Amino acid sequence: MRDRISRRAVLAGAAFALLAARPAVAMKRLRIGVTLHPYYSYVANIVGDRAEVVPLIPVGFNPHAYEPRGEDIKRLGALDVVVLNGIGHDDFAERMIRASEKPDVPVIEANRDVPLLAAVGQMAQSRGKSVSGKVVNSHTFLSITGSITQVQTIARELGRLDPDNADVFSKNARAYAQRLRKIRAAALAQLAEAPAASFRVATIHGAYDYLLREFGLEVTAVVEPAHGVEPSPAQLAKTIEQIRALDVKVIFSELNFPSAYVDTIRRETGVRLYPLSHVIYGAYTPEKFEVEMAENFATVVRAIKEMGADAPSPAPEAGR
Repeated sequence: MRDRISRRAVLAGAAFALLAARPAVAMKRLRIGVTLHPYYSYVANIVGDRAEVVPLIPVGFNPHAYEPRGEDIKRLGALDVVVLNGIGHDDFAERMIRASEKPDVPVIEANRDVPLLAAVGQMAQSRGKSVSGKVVNSHTFLSITGSITQVQTIARELGRLDPDNADVFSKNARAYAQRLRKIRAAALAQLAEAPAASFRVATIHGAYDYLLREFGLEVTAVVEPAHGVEPSPAQLAKTIEQIRALDVKVIFSELNFPSAYVDTIRRETGVRLYPLSHVIYGAYTPEKFEVEMAENFATVVRAIKEMGADAPSPAPEAGR
């Protein structure tokens, strides 16, 4: 009888120990590494307070020219998963992972399900990553449509890593996607009665193709040979000639991008300049992507309206 009671006590104690251990396991939050500001916003809105989001690049560093530092590589050793752009915008992360204490850390390729645009102009030779035999434009995050697809992919993959929070991640992702859709819908609604955008545009570098496609605008020319690389005098002269020949009316530049050659292009061609955010500078915050993309959409709407207002009125029909 005593043996039976003793055995029951041992089993009860073990069960209590297991129950006591469960909250500790449940309370362990995923530590998720991200490479770029938009991905910080995506993931922060997906996980809420159920996980920790860790930028791989400290504030103030430009991802286009970033070289991994020892302390940044060391930080990778404490991560449970890394979210990557994966198509050319954060190649430094792959080097960091290989050099870290966790070379086999799980990786989420955010662009896995995003329809990709080919890189154009010199960017096709100097930047970008080959996917399915073509060099692609890696700036998918500068688009509401592309961002929503990435948010859905990230939420689904995080749910597989953390099944206890999968429903929360999915719910948060749907709410976030709805807010992003409203940004796009509000912008397009302002153009419901505006003339169709038929003017030709150029960009300082090949970052804004995905964004401009949302408005039916095609990029005719790209000024920089690569991001941050100013064109040579010969390249600049060729670009000015191309802009004139193609009758380009608008250049979309990067916000707060001081450059004498941009002023030269504007002076020589008479094009209008509209600045857009690249969403890669400043503090990492959950709301950054929404705020700056809303501003980007408002800028494109303004450009379309102003160009439409300046368009010549159609000639009256004969006999009237």
